[in-house]
Amino acid sequence: MNGALFALALAALLPLSSPVSAEDDVAPRISIQPKRASSGVTGRFLQPDTSLIDTPTTAVLDYGGYSATTRFFSAGGVLQHGSFGVFHRLNIGASLNVDRLIGTDSTTRLRAPNVQAKYRFFDGDGWIPSGAIGFDGQGYLYDAAAKRYNHRHRGFFLAATQELFIPGLQAHPSFNISDFDSNSIYGAIPLSFNIKDRVNLMFEWDNISDWSRSRINSGIRVYVTPGFHVDFGVRGIGQGGRFDDGSPRGPERLVQIKYSGNF
Repeated sequence: MNGALFALALAALLPLSSPVSAEDDVAPRISIQPKRASSGVTGRFLQPDTSLIDTPTTAVLDYGGYSATTRFFSAGGVLQHGSFGVFHRLNIGASLNVDRLIGTDSTTRLRAPNVQAKYRFFDGDGWIPSGAIGFDGQGYLYDAAAKRYNHRHRGFFLAATQELFIPGLQAHPSFNISDFDSNSIYGAIPLSFNIKDRVNLMFEWDNISDWSRSRINSGIRVYVTPGFHVDFGVRGIGQGGRFDDGSPRGPERLVQIKYSGNF
């Protein structure tokens, strides 16, 4: 009796099972993306270098990106700058200059904030450089008596970036107009050399109009993490004398730190 019941139960279950075919003996295919070990990717995906020491590049923060930059310059001054990727290819930002913030001098002065904007209109290719236009209202070395910066703000600029013959070596030439009353056009010829995403060597010939007004800047950028770097630089190499307000016109050392990320 028990054997008959077991046979009936087995017969009832068999129709519920799918027939076995030759295809069932083949193991299912699993799609795995191959690792590109030979592609040279190091895993350090750096945030964009939107500027060098003073000059802009064509790089912009990604949409939803942000950066915070702090520059420590001569006489205990601090320049704080924030930038945001508000739209695809478009960055806007603001900066705030505080003179004599660090040190024992009690004459700390907060200067009026300034704004920045940059739009990358072309990504470039192997032969044509990438391009960006923008505005930078931040100057350097404030003259309290004249109520203006000794190093004028960049104003409206047009910048290009192109890799040269050596991987990691890039040129970032630009033109700018800071004063529409005089209609003077200035130029800049910056170079940068990225070494294995660890350090970036920077050189700038900036504010080119005539030799007496131009500045030579150089520095090194150390990438501590992909989103954090520290710059050590010198502005105005080889210059001497004094500005109209009596402040020294000679070389100026600076340290700059920058953190970038995404919301």
